[in-house]
Amino acid sequence: MPLYDYVYSTMDKSSDQLYETSLRGAEETPGLVHLTHMTDLQSVYHLRIGFASVASRPSATGAMWWYMWVLWPVAWLSMALAWAYGSSAFVVERIKLGKLRMQTWAVPRYNFQYGLSWERESINGLIERAILDADARGVKVLSLGLLNQAKQLNGGGELFRHRYPKLRVRLVDGSGLATAVVLRSIPRDAKQVLLHAGPSKVACATAAALCERGVQVVMNPNKEYDMLKSQIADSKASYLERRSDNHHTPQVWLVDSIDDEEQKMAPKGAVFVPISQFPIKKIRKDCTYLSTPAMKIPETMQ
Repeated sequence: MPLYDYVYSTMDKSSDQLYETSLRGAEETPGLVHLTHMTDLQSVYHLRIGFASVASRPSATGAMWWYMWVLWPVAWLSMALAWAYGSSAFVVERIKLGKLRMQTWAVPRYNFQYGLSWERESINGLIERAILDADARGVKVLSLGLLNQAKQLNGGGELFRHRYPKLRVRLVDGSGLATAVVLRSIPRDAKQVLLHAGPSKVACATAAALCERGVQVVMNPNKEYDMLKSQIADSKASYLERRSDNHHTPQVWLVDSIDDEEQKMAPKGAVFVPISQFPIKKIRKDCTYLSTPAMKIPETMQ
């Protein structure tokens, strides 16, 4: 009997290792990894360690607000533990799309931590370890999601490309795909848009594409205007304008972040098109708010 084998040391020495290996199962190598991070404190409930009843609903569902308040101390504690002991990215989900195997990894950091200048080195270290881990596993593509691709953090991954020129895994930030989605979201009959955004890749690419189409792009008079104009062909540069007090305010606004007072400056019936990963706070009932750049999930995805 196994009990007596254990007591009298007659058990095969490889039994424990075999048991642990069988529990882990065969480790599959994904072809693509999406590296994201935690957002707010409640985002922990949408992970595997969270609650299925909460994860099955949108994070902004009002019916669960009391539930969230009751569990707020638990969420705060999980954040503190992740901040203190989270030393590597972890797998959030595994996805199959035909023959393609994908995984989502999460860096154990929250939105507010990315805004702390003294945390940038630590966060970059976590991202770097995830990239090297993916490269060692043979992952073909790693996409940097949300704030992991922030320009002030690592320049959309350029920091790691220069640091490790022999990386086999391809680093992408999804800006090209996001630009295509934003362009399709803009009403086809729009002849003029207001660009209210920082110097992100998506903002620059969207503005350049609109100028190529012959759409007037109006910007606030700041340093981003000069930088963006240098990236547009001279024949199309006339479609990029600085915003002035007597300038007609466009109906279509392309924004990454905007406060309440700035939203009130938009004309009635304006269309707000987000060009970042985070949604816009809806304060105007007489305006239209589109969703953040997104695409429909194929039915074949598992």
